[in-house]
Amino acid sequence: MHSHASDLRDEVQQAGSRKEPEAFAAAIAADWRSAGLGPVDTALCEYAEKLTHTPAAMRAADVEGLRALGVSDESIHDCIQVVSYFNYINRIADAVHVELEPEMPPYPDEV
Repeated sequence: MHSHASDLRDEVQQAGSRKEPEAFAAAIAADWRSAGLGPVDTALCEYAEKLTHTPAAMRAADVEGLRALGVSDESIHDCIQVVSYFNYINRIADAVHVELEPEMPPYPDEV
């Protein structure tokens, strides 16, 4: 999330949300559970978190829960692809100790 906060701010602005982009991105970075997300976004975050932390625990019921909220199979597939790719690439970056780009602020716990 840290390296993509500016992308989130841009998306919030482009979507015409009433939320102030900077505050919304900060709230999600601090704790998405208390950031005021709607039910679909909350469910997608829960799904992403489970896929990230306990992929072997994923069940058909996890997908069915998203479908029950109106999330299309295409959107579920996109979610799985994005979450899995970022998990993959972040593990590679961590394994080879990729440094943050100079213009990026330090991770919050390093300040």
